[in-house]
Amino acid sequence: MEKFEKFSGVAAPMPLVNIDTDMIIPKQYLKTIKRSGLGVSAFAEMRYDEQGNEIPDFVLNKPAYRESQIIVAGDNFGCGSSREHAPWALADFGIKVVISTSFADIFYNNCFKNGMLPIVMPQEVVDVLMKDSEKGQNARMEVDLEAQTITTSDGEVFSFEIDPFRKHCLLEGLDDIGLTLEKAASIDTFETGLAQSRPWV
Repeated sequence: MEKFEKFSGVAAPMPLVNIDTDMIIPKQYLKTIKRSGLGVSAFAEMRYDEQGNEIPDFVLNKPAYRESQIIVAGDNFGCGSSREHAPWALADFGIKVVISTSFADIFYNNCFKNGMLPIVMPQEVVDVLMKDSEKGQNARMEVDLEAQTITTSDGEVFSFEIDPFRKHCLLEGLDDIGLTLEKAASIDTFETGLAQSRPWV
């Protein structure tokens, strides 16, 4: 998993509430177990018509937002079924940060496991960020995980809270496997000692 660093990216406004995981990645795309290749299908039923043509009015199809790395969303983002394909699809599209007033718990946890940062902010702050993101290509926000700040295109700074352990994992690029490998020396020592004390096991 890549280390999460401070970056500046275009923010896309998605003011809908209750954007569920089936909207993020419809069920017909769940056959794969690969994390790559799902970005093209993210928000498929909102991005494409029945013939597979792009719907021009959908925010991520608009020229200004085609390479967005931040989503500013309505309340209860990521609700619905607990499919990990949802953060896979967002990450593969290029999304690094999702900002909302609340997230479904399973989706929220899956974001961290896939190198994305979900940020919970009060409604009044989300309103400011949503308005800022409506500026199109000029809506470049800076997200600084180390400092735990979001800076708008106008220079307004907002602080956010994050669990210290999850922050550490993102900064160091550690998923569950990476965390285990950090303890590799201790695990090897234990296994060697076990083999000597209980060779019959």
